[in-house]
Amino acid sequence: MQEDLLHFIWKTKKLQTHHLKTVLGASVVIESLGLHNEGSGPDFFNARLQIGGQLWAGNVEIHVKASDWHAHKHSQDGNYDNVILHVVWEHDADVFRKDGTLIPTLCLKDYISIALLDAYSGLFRNRTNKEINCDAYLGQVPSLLWHNWLDRLFIERMEVRSGLVLELLRDYKNDWERVMFLMMFKNFGSKINGPLFLEIGRKIDFAIVRKLNGHAFQMEALFMGMAGLLQNGPEKDTYFNALQKEFSYLLQKFQLAPIVGSTPEFFRLRPANFPTIRLAQLACIYAEDHNIFQKLLHGRREEIKECFHVSLHPYWETHYNFGQKSPKKKKPISGTFIDLLMINTIFPLRFCYAKETGGAYSEKEWGLLQEIKAERNAIMKTYSKLQVVPANARESQALLHLHQNYCTKNKCLQCAVGASLLNLKS
Repeated sequence: MQEDLLHFIWKTKKLQTHHLKTVLGASVVIESLGLHNEGSGPDFFNARLQIGGQLWAGNVEIHVKASDWHAHKHSQDGNYDNVILHVVWEHDADVFRKDGTLIPTLCLKDYISIALLDAYSGLFRNRTNKEINCDAYLGQVPSLLWHNWLDRLFIERMEVRSGLVLELLRDYKNDWERVMFLMMFKNFGSKINGPLFLEIGRKIDFAIVRKLNGHAFQMEALFMGMAGLLQNGPEKDTYFNALQKEFSYLLQKFQLAPIVGSTPEFFRLRPANFPTIRLAQLACIYAEDHNIFQKLLHGRREEIKECFHVSLHPYWETHYNFGQKSPKKKKPISGTFIDLLMINTIFPLRFCYAKETGGAYSEKEWGLLQEIKAERNAIMKTYSKLQVVPANARESQALLHLHQNYCTKNKCLQCAVGASLLNLKS
């Protein structure tokens, strides 16, 4: 028995409500189950129950074993003084409030159908995929329920993604342009260099970035130097030496403090994702476009993509790193990478901006996501094998959130799909 199943049973009234009695024989009549509390404190707030013929209003606490009350030290916590009913699977101990009064206990074991228990255990017993409990039943989920659940999952994911944006807004006093700059910096570093890139971006006064607008070479020197990529290099590399000299000048002029002791990783990265290439591209974006903030925050997909169509210095056509020549090739920002920036940078910012400024996340925003292809990764392959194929980035983001926050954590009863399957089979 799991506590989340007991929560589900109480919340959805999946118990025989006639002739309920406490362990001491007092009748229990449910007028209101209460509001489910997913934070700290009692599990259900503001329930209304008739116990022994007397109406009580208060909270309900749920445990697998009654003795869990003592294990969790609720008897010493004033937040539990207003508990009017203790709902358990197994009654192995009496429980008391801080003032010593006995709390009535309802033991659910005698009031739940075998069919419900079988349906719940079946989610786990019949699993054929090690990551998804309900894989054998996904085809039975109504289409409307599934798509409504995906919409909610996507909103949940955007809420989670908003966390860093809100943190940066607090740190930089609601300077949205700087926050966008930092999010761009982080996500140009991708998974491997993202955290370090964010720290590099934090070290750069955004006022300097504004001053260097229109000066791509200086902007590149600033980004490369602050990342520690101009400390030691090939002595005979003219372009490297020029960047190093320019950064030395900027260092003195603006009293800069580069990252010390850490430099971006090249190992395990494809050459197109090398930090040198990504920083050169980002420098061009911020040097060439005077209105990038407005375009990324309010523009349509084609306008956004246009912001990333930049031309690097000719040096980078024959280099991926300083002093190491490679066959001549232009280094544009790929469409795939632009889509990732839209998903990981632009949409969370837009979502957060609408929320913080009292606006609404409009149909235009939803439409932008639907224009982007679904990501391809191992998680998407897992769902595809179960005939769940995301149609676009919005759906693939929802599936990622489902997998990371529900499937792998066995939170089946907090998932609309799991709850629906349990209702169908019980």
